[in-house]
Amino acid sequence: MTYFEAVILGLVQGLAEFLPISSSGHLALLQQWFEIDENKVLLFAVLLHVGTLISVFIVYWKDIWELIVELCLTIKDLCTGKGLRLEERPVRKLGVMIIVATIPTAIIGLLFNDLFDKLYTSVLPIGIGLIITGFLLVLAERTGNSSRGIEKMNFRNALFIGTVQGIAICPGISRSGSTLFGSLICNLDRKFAVKFVFLISIPSILGSAVMEAPDAIEAGIDMAQLGPVLVGMVVAAVSGLIAIKTMIKIVSDKKLSYFSYYVWALGAIVVLYSIFA
Repeated sequence: MTYFEAVILGLVQGLAEFLPISSSGHLALLQQWFEIDENKVLLFAVLLHVGTLISVFIVYWKDIWELIVELCLTIKDLCTGKGLRLEERPVRKLGVMIIVATIPTAIIGLLFNDLFDKLYTSVLPIGIGLIITGFLLVLAERTGNSSRGIEKMNFRNALFIGTVQGIAICPGISRSGSTLFGSLICNLDRKFAVKFVFLISIPSILGSAVMEAPDAIEAGIDMAQLGPVLVGMVVAAVSGLIAIKTMIKIVSDKKLSYFSYYVWALGAIVVLYSIFA
C-alpha cells in the first residue's frame, strides 16, 4: 500500500463514516479498485476506526466527559439505594439510552457477522445497499420536525435506532444515515438526533475495531507499511472531524436529500458494473 492509497482510504473512511454515504461500501470498492489484499491491511482497518473515534471525541468531548462523570454518580446512587433516577438526570438518561441502543447492534453484529462478511465478496450487494441508503435519507428528510429531546426519548426509540444501526452493517448501507433515519422517524429533535447518532457510533466503531483486532494482530504488519498506515489514521481523524461538523449543519438545514442523489448514482453504477462487467 502506497502513501497515496493510504491517504485516499483514510480520507474516504473519515468522511464516509459520518456523512451518510457508507464508509464500508466505499472502502470495499476502493480496495477492489486499488487491488489491495484485505488480509494484508487488517491493522490499517483497525487504525482507521481509531482515527474516526478520535474525531468523535474531539467534537463531543464535553458530552463524553459528562457521561463519564454521570456514570460514577450512577454507581454511587445504585450502591446507596437511590436508584437510577433517569427522569431527574438527563445526562444519565442519555447514557442509558446509548447502552440500550448498543445492545441490538451488538447482537446483530455477533449473530450475522459471517453473513455480512460474505456479502462483501461481490460489489452487487454494495450497490443495492447504497440505493437503499438513498431512500432512507429521503424518508429521514421528510420527518424530524419534532422538538423531542432526551427528556421525552424512551427505550423503544433507543432499541429501534440500535436495531437499524445493526442492520447498517450490511454493505453499502450507511450507519450514520440509517441511525439518523431511525432517530428522525422516532420524532427526535434534529440537533439532538445528530448528537445521539454520533455518540452511539462510539461503541459501534469501537466494537468493530475490537472484533478486527485479533486477526489484525495475528496477521501483523510489514514495518515498511507503518508510515502509510499512520498517515491514513491521521487523515481519517481529520476528515472525520470535518465530516461531523458538516453533518451537524446539513441535518439542521434539511439538506440530506443531496446525499441521496449521490448514493443513488453511485449505487446504480455499481449495480450495472456488477451485471455487465
